[in-house]
Amino acid sequence: MSKRKRVRKKPKHQLLHQYYSYTGFYKFIGVSLRKSIIPIALVVVGLLLFNKYVYNINDGLQHMTETFSTIGVLSVFFVSESILGLIPPEIFIAWSKKTSNPVITLAILATLSYLGGIISFFIGKTALKIEKVKNFLEVKMAKQLKNTSKWGGFLIVVGALLPIPFSITCMAGGLIKYPLKGVMLFGLFRFARFAVYALAIFQMVD
Repeated sequence: MSKRKRVRKKPKHQLLHQYYSYTGFYKFIGVSLRKSIIPIALVVVGLLLFNKYVYNINDGLQHMTETFSTIGVLSVFFVSESILGLIPPEIFIAWSKKTSNPVITLAILATLSYLGGIISFFIGKTALKIEKVKNFLEVKMAKQLKNTSKWGGFLIVVGALLPIPFSITCMAGGLIKYPLKGVMLFGLFRFARFAVYALAIFQMVD
């Protein structure tokens, strides 16, 4: 009587690694990073040149702080983060350095960005009930929908950390009916991004 061969199961992390390799997740991340590095570098260089030869950015941020109320700026940021991330959050991170309490303001910004992602999730979920909007979003966000379906929570983490619009990633999650608790859990990485970006941006702002 022959002994049955025992099949050793691979650890879960190895299976996930194989899955992400086969589905092209790592390639997607690499391409996204390459695409984002050049624009970010150009923006940084442009800001440095603008700050040196055209207009002092610190004066502009100070003027922004003195002209607009904190509530007004935070409201604009929240709307932006809830609707496709229209305005780069880096502008608001730099602005937070000019406020009376930068750390608290930064924490509020990170929280609003996180909540904006949750709002985007519900926008995506609600859009499924409107046929024209659903068709429009499915065409415009076809790639995000496909990727979110394949990679789920890991893509939410990427959207939270990398220069991929967090709002769009969360909206795609709503469109494919990804679990809300997953978006809320993985979206917490958004706070890490704001902390890391602040460490860099605060060095450029007096």
